[in-house]
Amino acid sequence: MTLLGPAEVRRLAARLGVRPAKALGQNFVHDPNTVRRIVRTAGLDPSDVVVEVGPGLGSLTLALLPEVALVYAVEIDATLAAALGSTVAAHEPAHADRLRVLHRDALRLAAPDFDTPPTALVANLPYNVAVPVVLHLLAVLPSLRHGLVMVQKEVADRLTAVPGSKVYGVPSVKLAWYAEARQAGRVPPNVFWPVPNVESGLVAFTGREPPAGERNATFAVVDAAFAQRRKTLRGALSGWAGGPDAAAAVLSAAGVDPGARGEALTVAQFAAISCAAAGRVTR
Repeated sequence: MTLLGPAEVRRLAARLGVRPAKALGQNFVHDPNTVRRIVRTAGLDPSDVVVEVGPGLGSLTLALLPEVALVYAVEIDATLAAALGSTVAAHEPAHADRLRVLHRDALRLAAPDFDTPPTALVANLPYNVAVPVVLHLLAVLPSLRHGLVMVQKEVADRLTAVPGSKVYGVPSVKLAWYAEARQAGRVPPNVFWPVPNVESGLVAFTGREPPAGERNATFAVVDAAFAQRRKTLRGALSGWAGGPDAAAAVLSAAGVDPGARGEALTVAQFAAISCAAAGRVTR
């Protein structure tokens, strides 16, 4: 196997007439050590079926293929999607049959798009859609057991934040519904082309059973609670519940202090609020 270095990445891009598109959040990894590190840190099993979003020129794809059973490479750029198979055939012919290229928008993917259910998400995610992509795939692909994504460092901080943290918010809570997440290291800007003006971070996650409650109802509570971060839950959930007194009643029924703020609550507590609201409506 030969991985793509800086010279290979630029030559391949030039041959394809590709210029990294800011609108698509394209920053291509050109450091073989970085992609090896991502694959190693992902803790993949030979039986894993990986979904990789935004494979670009194929740097990470080449490192993934020898380690797993199958890689679904989801690429929105038509030129890159069309070229990926040839790149893999040239650099990793022994495992080219493990590649499936999906020329799709990751935010529109659904379980029927995959002949074999993916078990892992491993990707260098475009900065501008990282959080929506992770949450969408976890929602529509219940087969995902674990993953490792590279995102902007600030996004990594938010995704892995715990209750009480200054950056704990909607992404933190919603990811916690599906999985336990942790930071798995930093990635410097100079391993990308073009070089971004921010640092990247690795986020590892392991799936778990969600709390008792209905997901969409719980997420509606989360969205309302963080829409006005400085307010107590009694005030922040007023519009959602039908008034401050109604919000206080639901919170008390859920065992949550109406004077608390959203950033202090766990995902299980948000789920309890949604369950209390459903019980209050049906009584």
